[in-house]
Amino acid sequence: MFALARLLVMGFIVLTIVYVCLLFYSRAVRRGKLKAQWNLEQMDDATKGGDRDDYIREGLEEYDGSVRRKLVLGVYIIPTVLVAIIIYLTNFA
Repeated sequence: MFALARLLVMGFIVLTIVYVCLLFYSRAVRRGKLKAQWNLEQMDDATKGGDRDDYIREGLEEYDGSVRRKLVLGVYIIPTVLVAIIIYLTNFA
């Protein structure tokens, strides 16, 4: 029983580190795309006003809502289910 608890705790720690790294990476990539999009829009329409930082902040707020659910599914749910299936098949099948 102690081994299972240790596996769960260590697994949760590792998956949390992976989740945070992926979250920061995806935000950095999205921020770069928003900056490039802002620059293209400014070149196309020189009369358009607005603040670049506000544009990027609003874009990242929209992006955060869509990516978090996918990351939770991909980082926590899928590996946990796979490990549970492997443990079940190893012990009971």
